[in-house]
Amino acid sequence: MESDPKAQNQDQLLVNPPAPLAGPDPVPAQESYLSRLKNYIFKGGKALRHRNYRLFWTGQLVSLIGTWMQNLAQSWLVLTLSNNDPFALGLVAGLQFLPTLLFSLFTGVIADRYSKHRILLITQSSSMAVAALLGVLTVGGWVQLWHVYLCALALGMVNALDMPTRQSFVSEMVGKDDLMNAVALNSTIFNAARVVGPAVAGLLIGLGEAIFRSTEAGVALAIWLNAFSYIAVIIGLLKMDTSKLFQNSRKRLEGSVFKNLGEGLSFIWHTPSIATLIIVVGMVGTFGFNFNVWIPVIAREILKVGADGYGILMAGLGLGALFSSLYIAVNAKNPNHRNILIATAWFAFFEAGVALSGNFFLTLFFMVGTGLAMIQVSAATNTYVQMNTPDHLRGRVMSVYMLVFAGTTPFGSVFVGWLSSAGGTPFSMFTSAVLSGLAVPIALLYYRRNHNYKRAGRAVLTPTPEAAPSTEQ
Repeated sequence: MESDPKAQNQDQLLVNPPAPLAGPDPVPAQESYLSRLKNYIFKGGKALRHRNYRLFWTGQLVSLIGTWMQNLAQSWLVLTLSNNDPFALGLVAGLQFLPTLLFSLFTGVIADRYSKHRILLITQSSSMAVAALLGVLTVGGWVQLWHVYLCALALGMVNALDMPTRQSFVSEMVGKDDLMNAVALNSTIFNAARVVGPAVAGLLIGLGEAIFRSTEAGVALAIWLNAFSYIAVIIGLLKMDTSKLFQNSRKRLEGSVFKNLGEGLSFIWHTPSIATLIIVVGMVGTFGFNFNVWIPVIAREILKVGADGYGILMAGLGLGALFSSLYIAVNAKNPNHRNILIATAWFAFFEAGVALSGNFFLTLFFMVGTGLAMIQVSAATNTYVQMNTPDHLRGRVMSVYMLVFAGTTPFGSVFVGWLSSAGGTPFSMFTSAVLSGLAVPIALLYYRRNHNYKRAGRAVLTPTPEAAPSTEQ
């Protein structure tokens, strides 16, 4: 009996179904932000595949917690020694950043001329010695206000060389491909330490006052813990394999220091996309980042919350900054001017909220918001400048960045300290928030005069080929 051909065809289709018709490739499902965040937290960023950077990152994580502990402890000590004088706080901050103002341009040339690895070994050891000296004076009960001034100035002299060197050393550890992720990772641990350090220091000072009836007891412990924390960085630097550093493109500098310095300044002047961001960071850094002057007084005199409340407020600032840095790291988008300027406007808004709020929880909310916007400005600008600067100029360009970011603090901190003494801390902080917000229109006007400017419903900064390739999106 013959089989039915139609049935045979049907059986064949069941065994070997026809291939689907050719069509466009399916669009891969986009990974959710929470999924990317989970992978980032548990697996780390791409930059951590470099052993040298892992050693540096781990040491910095420990050391930065100590740094933030001492920052809070030192501010509280100054308030105690000066009978709550905000001008004294401004003077300490001014002295600490005065050497950056005076010498950072020249230390950038040193960072480009010599081994950054060796420079950092010297600067980190020196910072540990300064912290230990202040710890000895405090724990012995000998500390006076002028001692704090001198230690702040000494630490500032070390930082004038350390900061541009440390910033530009990151690219040597990871290379340009992983630089953005490394900057985001640095920002993450910096702001994680900003949460933990002040909270722990505030708790230690509060316990010292409750148990020993002495502010100096908790302050001394916080400062000593900071001194010991530098050991982690020094060990990490000593264990690095310097042959694995990305130094192939570094040119040997020739000529005088002033000639080398002029090359870096000329590059910035002829690169409006970078000069614009330098203006923004300069204004925000000068007027907006003086939290060590305002928040201790607000906590102690206005909110009446003591050292532990001060620690919580500073931890709130760090918490917002941490969330912001995690968002930047996980999304891994190249920074652009438009987002940086929007973040600057939000920073001014939240800082004005801190100034006008008289309620602890509302102030804490605005502190978190200030931290969120602050990192969108500073980390994005840092990344943009480094990614668009040639390797052999990076130390000098970053020294200019640090000059306007931190070196202008002597003017800003003394100014806001004087303004606080004359018109009150809330007035000083609100005025500074307005001045920070003015960076947005000033930057737009500068960019419009020095670069192509396009308007399409809203202002959009559009890059063109310049001295360095742009990564703006």
